[in-house]
Amino acid sequence: MGETRVDLIHLLEDLRDAYVDPIEETILSEAIANSLDSRASVVSIDIDANASTLTIRDNGTGMGRSELRRYHDLARSSKQRGEGIGFAGVGIKLGLLISTEVWTESVRAGHQPVATRWRLSSKHKAPWKFCDPFAEPRSSGTSVRFFLNNPLSPLLDAAFVADAVRRHFEALFEPHLYPAFSARYPDGVTFELNGEVLDARAKSNAAVVEVRLPRKKKAAGMGLMWRSDDTLPEGRQGIAISTFGKVIKRGWDWLGVSPPTPEKVGGIIELPALAESLTLNKGDFIRSGIRGSLYLICRKAMQETVITQLETWGEGGASADEEARRKAARPFERDLAGVLEGLSADYPALASLVAHRPVNGGRKLRTFELEGVAEDEPLGGVFAAAPGEQDGVEASAVPTPAPSSDVPDSADDVDAESLEPPASRDDPLAAGTNVLSPVPTRRAGRYGLSLSFESRPDDEALGRLVENTVCVNVAHPAYRRAERTRAEAYHLALVSAMSLARVAVEPGEYDAFVTDFLKRWGSTTENRGRRRPRV
Repeated sequence: MGETRVDLIHLLEDLRDAYVDPIEETILSEAIANSLDSRASVVSIDIDANASTLTIRDNGTGMGRSELRRYHDLARSSKQRGEGIGFAGVGIKLGLLISTEVWTESVRAGHQPVATRWRLSSKHKAPWKFCDPFAEPRSSGTSVRFFLNNPLSPLLDAAFVADAVRRHFEALFEPHLYPAFSARYPDGVTFELNGEVLDARAKSNAAVVEVRLPRKKKAAGMGLMWRSDDTLPEGRQGIAISTFGKVIKRGWDWLGVSPPTPEKVGGIIELPALAESLTLNKGDFIRSGIRGSLYLICRKAMQETVITQLETWGEGGASADEEARRKAARPFERDLAGVLEGLSADYPALASLVAHRPVNGGRKLRTFELEGVAEDEPLGGVFAAAPGEQDGVEASAVPTPAPSSDVPDSADDVDAESLEPPASRDDPLAAGTNVLSPVPTRRAGRYGLSLSFESRPDDEALGRLVENTVCVNVAHPAYRRAERTRAEAYHLALVSAMSLARVAVEPGEYDAFVTDFLKRWGSTTENRGRRRPRV
């Protein structure tokens, strides 16, 4: 009889590569996220450069002896989707790659503290053992100490650690945003670095904004937007989205909205409901299925919030040229929907960007209604497990079927009227667990990709694909030539084909995909002008 062996170093390196940040930032942010998931109100970080150690302590609920034992298993976690922002203690586990040893101590209220020492001894073994407590006595909480391999590690630089904490958990430094997560952090969260409290960075011309979802009386999220007369630092530009205090994305591209001076405007929006749609590594959002629908609904609400504030500042609104371009592009968007519908059979990667027509004609859009949730409650924690999800297993860890044709592909596809309030408060489910159930909308939504126009004079690309939008570069000489010769439609088709090729096929097949796309687009435009014969 044989046994399954695991290359731990290879596995940990794969986990490391799943994050966009350097491993030091990933370890720091994930370790703090685990502290926040334990409902800590104080997170203390201590750096000892002489001993090359980094210690993260919190006053959360802590772990018992059996939980601390399971904590060393790489593939086990008691966390449920939507309930937290840490990923199965991955920050501590990745710490094995850059540490000679990792010490962990935890204590629950009314219990004795327990501690372990953990190290990576070979590519297949990571032994650990219980040991004597090493941290200061406390009523509850967890302490993790990393003995770093590199004495020059950025984690031993107080300035680096302070900047990383402020960037990754920016919402927790803003008292204006506390109403968004007051139920989770009733006492707020304080960060200490070497005994000193970290404070928020100063902001000028800041405005507090609210994010409201359809048919909800209370705001689902809070935000803070700011602008400057000078160019902001790169890390401060654009809108950051945060869930339970942890920043997931930042910039303008992901939102699909950009002011005339994007380098001078920034902000952060805390929206706890989006924790339901986080991917496996909590670094992005699911874009398909019911949880993808939630992401698209929230994204649409955030777009409206940001646009409203930009218009208040005089930064919003489209120019006459932009409005004319958008109006002229509407017929092409209708053609584009038909082209994608035909291509999706040959190019499965496009399935998440197109909705197929049912055999019986009309198109239906599946979204959801919230049962057992009062209209004046913020959205969050309302999902039952989707197909393929089991307790303790992330959706991204199991095979995901191709999106159903009745799932919306963009925030514009979601019909606000489909978010119906509970039909009856006497429903037996109302007193139990909140349930998400799919229901058809009353009217069809808009399908397919959308087009937008942006000026990027320093970019040599004709355009790019952002979320479900093809962004056309109007500053490119080829676009200006197309305008002069009235060949905008062909230019839009070419830009769309080249943008979609990057997600549809491998680089060596780009030419074949562009050819297929233009062939189908040409057939669509030819058939559109023909009249159907009378029967």
